[in-house]
Amino acid sequence: MIREEATELILEAKKKKGLTFEAIAQKVGKHKVWTTAALMGQHPMSAEEADTVVDLLDLDSEVGEALQEIPLRGSLETDVSSDPTIYRIHEITQVYGTTIKALIHEEFGDGIMSAITFNMDIEREESDEGPRVKITYNGKFLPYKWD
Repeated sequence: MIREEATELILEAKKKKGLTFEAIAQKVGKHKVWTTAALMGQHPMSAEEADTVVDLLDLDSEVGEALQEIPLRGSLETDVSSDPTIYRIHEITQVYGTTIKALIHEEFGDGIMSAITFNMDIEREESDEGPRVKITYNGKFLPYKWD
């Protein structure tokens, strides 16, 4: 079974059972962002984590095996997705990317924020204007080294 097929079956079963990604994450024992990324094919799960998902969603063991494979990360169909939500995240990087880079360099020096030693959270915040999306990136600073 290819990874994309496993994701499709997972999403169908999730919908059929009326589960949220957060509920699945609680069963798996991991953060909702990491679990969702794993279910969408961006992280491998351990055998125990994959078995928990398969049991919870009543899926075949082939799905569990696919969940344990090391993925091809960042595998969107196009460089810039036309999906409005994904495009807006890209747009934020286009508009604020140089600002983020300048502020990281000013605060930390010459280096990058790791996307490997990395955490992210997505939260809902209520405001007078309506609900707001709060996305927090938390990556380790890695200085450039010149040997």
